[in-house]
Amino acid sequence: MSVNALLFGSFFGFLAIILGAFGAHLLKKKLSQDQLQSFETGVKYQMYHAIVLLLLGFNLNDTLSIDNYIVNAFIVGIVLFSFSIYGLVLSTYKERKLKFLGPITPLGGLFLAAGWLLLFYKFILFL
Repeated sequence: MSVNALLFGSFFGFLAIILGAFGAHLLKKKLSQDQLQSFETGVKYQMYHAIVLLLLGFNLNDTLSIDNYIVNAFIVGIVLFSFSIYGLVLSTYKERKLKFLGPITPLGGLFLAAGWLLLFYKFILFL
């Protein structure tokens, strides 16, 4: 069992519900359609990967290095990808666009992709 995966997966799932409701109810009238769609993309990816972390949490072993790399790649990926999108959208709405967040989003996507690739590699090694 991976405690970090379970803790972060459950917390990120909770945040995805809160942020999704925030976007659907409070931001819907304030953001453009493109901004709202970007915000929703962040929420979706966060929730998808929160569920993955929960599933992995019950099936991975904290003592294996590759398992820790997988979990950490997903955690870092969620933070960099989803939270940079939230920051970009909200800062654009406040007319103080945080441009430095733009390059962080694809970096987060790379971490998410790396998590999936490491999981694939683990399956090849251990199945």
